[in-house]
Amino acid sequence: MKEAMEFLKNAPIFEELEERDFSRIGACGVRKNYRKGDVILMEEESGSALFVIVSGEVKVVRVGDDGREVILSILGASDIFGEMALLDGEARSASVVAIEDAELFMIHRKDFLSLLHEYPTISISLLRHLTQRLRRADALIKSLSLKDAYHRVGYVLLQFADERGKIKQGKVEIDNLPVQQEIANMAGTTRETVSRTFSKMEKLKMLQVAGNTVVILDYDNFRQKFS
Repeated sequence: MKEAMEFLKNAPIFEELEERDFSRIGACGVRKNYRKGDVILMEEESGSALFVIVSGEVKVVRVGDDGREVILSILGASDIFGEMALLDGEARSASVVAIEDAELFMIHRKDFLSLLHEYPTISISLLRHLTQRLRRADALIKSLSLKDAYHRVGYVLLQFADERGKIKQGKVEIDNLPVQQEIANMAGTTRETVSRTFSKMEKLKMLQVAGNTVVILDYDNFRQKFS
């Protein structure tokens, strides 16, 4: 239970709770394991649970009429998903797929709604979380609609830098970057374009790339160019 409480403490919607509250939260859910490639949620299915990621990563995706996959976001430890359909009772707005082996903590709708009544601070944190997610979605829509592929790839890298990067002396190191096809699906382009963009950015001394680790060499300048 101690381990469960540790990841719950880092979940954005539970961050305002007191230490004594986490045992109550932990007792409301169950853990489930998924293998890489497993579909956790399907777009258009009814929403009956909230998920907190204990370990691993998942991608939130939609599939266009042409069958092309668009990645809306990639989520990792302590991130949550499934909250929108849980609150309004409507169908899921996107699918969620494990991109590596993942362990999730699942709270059913009835139990989660009880928690909202019992702990009003969760409701406030949830509203803040949904607002932040909406802002990111708006920025992504703007990027996809107004910028060329080069700038869209830069914007996706900037997202990863902000969400998981480690900054030191103006440089940002991003470890465990998704494969180029996943980045392409987020940027609305092809894997080949991502590869060419990385090569161009390396030649311009904007990036250093080593496997799935990328270093943005001048974060402030990069943000100014691609945000």
